[in-house]
Amino acid sequence: MNDILIFGSNMHFINDVKSFLSSNFDMKNLCLVDVILGIELIKKNDGMVLTQSHYVEKLLRKFNYFDVKLVSILYDSSIKLKKKLTKGISSHKYFQFIGSLLHLINFSRSDIAYAVSRLERYINNHDHSHWIVLERVFRYLKETINYDIHYTCFPVVIERFSNANWISNSDETKLKNSYVFTLDGVAISWKSFKQTIISHSTMEAWIIALDTATSEIEFLKILLCDLWLLNKLIPLISMHCDSQVAISKVTSKNFNEKNKTLKSET
Repeated sequence: MNDILIFGSNMHFINDVKSFLSSNFDMKNLCLVDVILGIELIKKNDGMVLTQSHYVEKLLRKFNYFDVKLVSILYDSSIKLKKKLTKGISSHKYFQFIGSLLHLINFSRSDIAYAVSRLERYINNHDHSHWIVLERVFRYLKETINYDIHYTCFPVVIERFSNANWISNSDETKLKNSYVFTLDGVAISWKSFKQTIISHSTMEAWIIALDTATSEIEFLKILLCDLWLLNKLIPLISMHCDSQVAISKVTSKNFNEKNKTLKSET
């Protein structure tokens, strides 16, 4: 059984698609969508809201974190996560927690991506300190349970914000990258991950962070055109970076020719 979401601006075209699919497959028309893949869709006068507040509540109650002390700051950087050499505490339960949080990250909660990506690395070698950080994520989710993504109807502008952090403890040999793409100021694509190569300086780390999402840029441009949201391909995507040395490098005349189309802003 598979769920299919059909959307468009032409109702006649949508009905033609449904008729074609129904003639070839056994289908059931559920009419207007309100929930799909655990995401609640709320139609408003100025756009569409995507929320998983009901999923967050279900998660908090399932793992007995609904009645907890709230925190407004997700990650405590003073806690240094390291590998535990012996077997971790309740590995199966830890795996369940991380898996449930990954579902949230993939669909609506980009704000917890960095913390969960750090915790995910220690599924098989975690200790009490990892549980402290993990429990803080759930306390933060309770505080922000009503966070949602609100897409409105404004002119299309794609921006990319990227970040990179230096190695923070002895267990790490590669840096962390994070990026988020926004459409009219609202997040549409995000990721937090380890770099695949070793950086020798903070400048290299930032340049790698700027370059890693090139394929995602092309995918988003093609997708928006296929959805008829654009009359033509976007020539440039605004890329934001707060590293002055990296900006100076990528905007210099001596930099690699293939990167000259990057538009960097502070």
